[in-house]
Amino acid sequence: MPEGKELYMLMLRRMMLIRRFDETVKDLVQSAELVGMAHCYIGEEAVAVGACTALRDEDYITGNHRSHGHPISKGGDVRRAMAELLGKATGYCKGKGGSMHLADFEIGILGESGIVASALPVAVGAALGSRMQNNDRVVISFFGDGASNQGACHEAMNMASIWKLPVIFLCENNQYAVTTSFRDTVAVENVSDRAVAYNMPGVLVDGQDVMAMHEATVVAIQRARAGEGPSLIEAQTYRYEDHSEGLNRILREPYRTDEEVAKWKERDPISLHSTWLKEQGVATEEEIDSVWSEVSQAIDDALEFARNSPYPDADDLFTDMYADPLPAR
Repeated sequence: MPEGKELYMLMLRRMMLIRRFDETVKDLVQSAELVGMAHCYIGEEAVAVGACTALRDEDYITGNHRSHGHPISKGGDVRRAMAELLGKATGYCKGKGGSMHLADFEIGILGESGIVASALPVAVGAALGSRMQNNDRVVISFFGDGASNQGACHEAMNMASIWKLPVIFLCENNQYAVTTSFRDTVAVENVSDRAVAYNMPGVLVDGQDVMAMHEATVVAIQRARAGEGPSLIEAQTYRYEDHSEGLNRILREPYRTDEEVAKWKERDPISLHSTWLKEQGVATEEEIDSVWSEVSQAIDDALEFARNSPYPDADDLFTDMYADPLPAR
């Protein structure tokens, strides 16, 4: 695993990759080149990057509908991700999954899901598999503050704690479930306070600080690998964009103020990490600008790759639906 400057610059690069990827996705939606739902991760980059850089390649993650940031944080291929969003055969799911269903088993990305809280039981199953196979793989399951109110979330946490499974429940509290503030739907002060009900640590972390996220995740991973069971990490973060692209066209009234958005942007995760890198003498302004340039080129290349890739063949419509192919008629 990378350490020191290599790690810190990797964090920067992956956050920038997510930012440029989703800025491109926004443009594609607005131009109608990308059809369907798209949930941008802009503003939340430090959460997944800080957590995933603490994992090994063989460790697992599961995610949710806001699914671009998680795979990129785990080292996923932005070309295959972009191709999937555009419905191309070279995409992660051969163009059949789209924005909310990115997966790459080779590097532990077990998949994202558009069904709220549905990936948490999957993560518990993966953690149980690790236990049964007698390996020390750890699972991180990303979910939102809205998902924290779902029964599947609480069932997953309860079972993981009973069996002391190596899973980390990482709540990305971006303050809103679509347009509803978590303050109106969560009975406790913080989502992480719920951990006490399941006899696991509950940790509240500044989700705009990639280093803080990394450090909190390292502790939870050490606990999981040692057989001490699950942890709940709540990352206080913020999404700059609406719940999904285009939502602003149908909203009857604003659900947050411009001042609130601006206040959160003052603590932009990429800016915070860039400042830290310079203050600590880890990287110069020129090195940081160079990463921006390299990342921008990588996303441009990914978009070109996706645009030039073929659509799936009609004959492949029913492949990959079942473990065994349907019998020919």
